[in-house]
Amino acid sequence: MSNDIIPILFTSAGRRVELTRCFRAAAQRLGLQAEVHACDLDPELSAACNDADRSFVVPRCTDPDYIDILFEYCREHSIRLVIPTIDPELNALALARERFAAIGTWLHVSGPETIAIVRDKAKTTEVLREGGVPVPQTGTIESLRASPDEWSWPVFVKPAGGSASRGIEILDSPAQIATEYPEPMIAQEFLKGDEFTINIYIDADGKLVTAIPHKRLSIRAGEVEKGRTMRRADIRDIAEKLVASLPDPTGVMCFQLIDDADQGPRVFEINARFGGGYPLADQAGGRFADSLLARITGKPECASDEWRENVLMMRYDAAVYRD
Repeated sequence: MSNDIIPILFTSAGRRVELTRCFRAAAQRLGLQAEVHACDLDPELSAACNDADRSFVVPRCTDPDYIDILFEYCREHSIRLVIPTIDPELNALALARERFAAIGTWLHVSGPETIAIVRDKAKTTEVLREGGVPVPQTGTIESLRASPDEWSWPVFVKPAGGSASRGIEILDSPAQIATEYPEPMIAQEFLKGDEFTINIYIDADGKLVTAIPHKRLSIRAGEVEKGRTMRRADIRDIAEKLVASLPDPTGVMCFQLIDDADQGPRVFEINARFGGGYPLADQAGGRFADSLLARITGKPECASDEWRENVLMMRYDAAVYRD
């Protein structure tokens, strides 16, 4: 295989056609060619798998054989870079980084300590607060039930290890707290204001290179449907403190905050991966995908802080067809 062809594997690929095409374009800008591989539970019904050069089926990422299956595929196909797209697979991948590196495959995932923090929303809030990052009041569902008078109502409730807006509730009074929940839950104060996603790039030395906020103008199925990039010095300062609070972050991450009308910005979630709204940051000139490809091919990282403000994204439905 030519050194100019870079095999990239996107796991849990689903509908991430925009993301795979960002990498194809990034490779071309670097004088390379991306060979896109994708996997999913049902690749025949995955748009990203059908748009890829190669695809294959995998079990759920919680399956004990999941990592071994990925490893064998990466070895057989000389995969250079693995891009995870969902939170539940991050911990297993973080623990396997050295194993994959031994066969020349770089897993785009932060270290295990950082993943352990961001996958626990209560721990996330605790660590960020200690690092000077503004966060909402947060506690366990048990503490909410025991001391409801210490909270302002309504209260936001969600799974401690949840993702993709799964299991979230807004409780208007203590009477609405369930007797039991199917998994550990946390409570957070209900914030009111504009919601932002901030896509960030952290270089190989663990330094924040750039932070690209976009205001979430419209959301569908938990992902931004319409958004606009905005430069804000206060959000950049929050991004610096957030990265400094984490023990071993690297590459692309995103975090979300609400600019509360009374308290100002409050960070409520971190995703240690490419977020669904990354294509907006890419279009604005962030060059995160370019930078990861440069990193694995020995070129200087090129993520840019010279991105364009007021870039507006308006998503629409498209289709991939196969006979």
